[in-house]
Amino acid sequence: MRYYSYRYRLGELFGGRVQKVSLDAGFTCPNVDGTVAKGGCTFCDNRSFSPSRRLPRADIRGQIDQSLERMRIRYADCSQFIAYFQPATNTYAPVERLRSLYEQALDHPQVVGLAIGTRPDCVPDDVLALLNEFGERTYLSVEYGMQTIHDASLDWMNRGCHHDAMIDAMRRSTDRKFEISAHAILGLPGETHDDMLATARELARLNVDGVKIHNLYCVKNTKLADQIAAGEVTLMEQDDYVRTVVDFMELLPPTMVIERISGDAPPSFFIGPEWCLNKGAVKREIEAEFERRDTWQGKKWERE
Repeated sequence: MRYYSYRYRLGELFGGRVQKVSLDAGFTCPNVDGTVAKGGCTFCDNRSFSPSRRLPRADIRGQIDQSLERMRIRYADCSQFIAYFQPATNTYAPVERLRSLYEQALDHPQVVGLAIGTRPDCVPDDVLALLNEFGERTYLSVEYGMQTIHDASLDWMNRGCHHDAMIDAMRRSTDRKFEISAHAILGLPGETHDDMLATARELARLNVDGVKIHNLYCVKNTKLADQIAAGEVTLMEQDDYVRTVVDFMELLPPTMVIERISGDAPPSFFIGPEWCLNKGAVKREIEAEFERRDTWQGKKWERE
């Protein structure tokens, strides 16, 4: 293997195929409700990112059953699922509400673990204690939306926090009973190639367990869509992305799980770039670039 894929990692843990089931628990975000900002992230429409946001919202058990029914044909060989609290900020509520929601998901007989997407500025100590409690009982991955280490980029995207929030969240999360993954976006406006690789080096320094990498892409009804229409933002081309993502992974420890290497959205929501709609082709190009260079994840990793 040229890189440590998420599918391989789950096979190691569970002895067979495992799929994620996206759940919408009805959360918002602090940069939507005005706590730290208004309007949400520049690129974000949760409906485009999360299948569960595009459907009438049932309770947690109902959402899982609906998803398994839809997935039955495509994943006929799969009987184990991770309940993925995906859209919005899934630790942004009082602890007792969080406990109830996580319990409902874990109570499903085919759910073997939890994944919880959140922001690094939304994990107070009592929430981390709750997550640790669940991590002692089941597989748990907590996904922090880091995106980049560069504060200017975080300001551009209206994130409502800076990279120091990620450093603080990692300080308080490390050595707990759950895995930590981080999201990273390549191709943000104003970031150079070296800027993007600096994010990779910081991920290695922080020693997260896994990383989700994707290019900046655009969906309808977002501020980013307006910026692209006005010619203010240009999206990354495929060849540049492929080279950059391989450079990025060369700097990551070989033990860090690569949970995602590209991103897309349903065509009905999508603006561009068109090439990232074909995730299979992007994956093949990335793997071909690894082969062409005869390189691998971690080849240029600098152990501290």
